[in-house]
Amino acid sequence: MIAAASRAAATGNRFLLRSFATVGKNFPPEKINMQEYCKGKNIIFVGLPQIPDYKAKQDALRSKGVQEVIILAVNDGAVMMNWAKSQKVGLSMLSFLGDPNSEFTKALDLELTHPGPVSVLGPGRCKRFAMHVVDGEIKAINVSEGPDDPAGDKDPSASMADGIMATMK
Repeated sequence: MIAAASRAAATGNRFLLRSFATVGKNFPPEKINMQEYCKGKNIIFVGLPQIPDYKAKQDALRSKGVQEVIILAVNDGAVMMNWAKSQKVGLSMLSFLGDPNSEFTKALDLELTHPGPVSVLGPGRCKRFAMHVVDGEIKAINVSEGPDDPAGDKDPSASMADGIMATMK
């Protein structure tokens, strides 16, 4: 879990109300104003591919009041649209948003910068995270990472559906 003082994406912050918060949704790219998009909503943002877990736990998420799960990745809208199709999420609560220039990822201070994963994935990727946002305010944020596991591959549990639901009151 991220310490509140160490990240732009800290519990209680209303970072989503800043003007930089736009990401591509479709192709050709469509920009989304996150201030307007998150207004009055209960949303989980998920960085990196926890899709099967969130898809399987939709009922539990809905019981916690979650209206949407946004899968966010440093990719363009075309990639995200095709990824969503391949995951068969059409009638689910999951949406896919691309952050092609890592603007959203960097603003959250969730850019994966460790040289090990960067040497394989390239720069600008986002960390494996889950963030609960209600009406534009961050209620909880979990990041799956550790000293010997900067990408959260060994233990992604903090950013899985059960991990973020455990933080929800």
